[in-house]
Amino acid sequence: MQTLNQDIKSGEFKQIYLLYGEEAFLKNSYKNRLKEAIIGDDTMNFARFEGKGLDVDELIRLADTMPFFAEHRLILIEDSGFFKTASDALVQYLPSMPDTTILLFVETEVDKRNRLYKKVKDMGYATELNRQDSAQLARWAGGILAREQKKITNHTMDLFLSMTGDDMENIRMELEKVISYTLGRDVITDEDVMTVCTVQVTNRIFDMVAAIVNRQTRKAMDLYEDLLTLKEPPMRILFLIARQFNQLLQVKELMAKGMDKGTIASKLKMQPFVVGKTMPQARQFSREQILSYVNSCVETEEAVKSGRLQDRLAVELLITKEYG
Repeated sequence: MQTLNQDIKSGEFKQIYLLYGEEAFLKNSYKNRLKEAIIGDDTMNFARFEGKGLDVDELIRLADTMPFFAEHRLILIEDSGFFKTASDALVQYLPSMPDTTILLFVETEVDKRNRLYKKVKDMGYATELNRQDSAQLARWAGGILAREQKKITNHTMDLFLSMTGDDMENIRMELEKVISYTLGRDVITDEDVMTVCTVQVTNRIFDMVAAIVNRQTRKAMDLYEDLLTLKEPPMRILFLIARQFNQLLQVKELMAKGMDKGTIASKLKMQPFVVGKTMPQARQFSREQILSYVNSCVETEEAVKSGRLQDRLAVELLITKEYG
């Protein structure tokens, strides 16, 4: 990201940029910043292509066109799939592309063995923009609050991030709510966060897993029904339950090695507040007990994929199963 920031600041641009990864907020942010820095409000020298099956010949013809009374022509290509299945014509064309044309690719996934990916790396700049870890998110959120003259303790920030999850767009929206709620006050408290922030799906999953291991079947089923009401697919709920049990197992194993909360959070790239909530659960059960839950999740997934069970019923049976 440092290279992107330097190019935007200096006004000296590469011919090709590739932004990829799962953090949509960062991709959109850098896409918009690059567009603003390269052409500003100039619409005559800007073109956008989106989706698979793009007309490569049309793209090349446009790239060959000199900019109209401007220094650059910018072509934005989003979700093209070119970096999974390369276009030979585009790969062969790029070395002869006019210096005045800049290509900006924005993708979710790439294959680094792909010929186009290698060509972009040679001629321009490619960067992966993935979910940020808790320390990076805390710094970013803290910076936004500081610009609004707001103060927040590390503990309250951990609580905030544990409720918002790691999606930066969601964090930004929740920050706006907290800032508005605390109008006229400098310090953001735990109570402010608990009052204002929307509990994310991952938090409901945490509570559901806690209910399952504590044999609070009715509570676990109520939480499951809540998630279904929120239009969460049963298989995604199963995936999140399995992930939570796996995290519980990992925390258990690292605790057995004598690691503290901060070390575990760093090693597993989890938010410290989440690790702090997970550790008491991990102490409560043996490794073998937790592993039995993990195995049950695997068996449930196999039952659905093989057609033996319908997805919604399969998750219900997982929740209500009697564990030894």
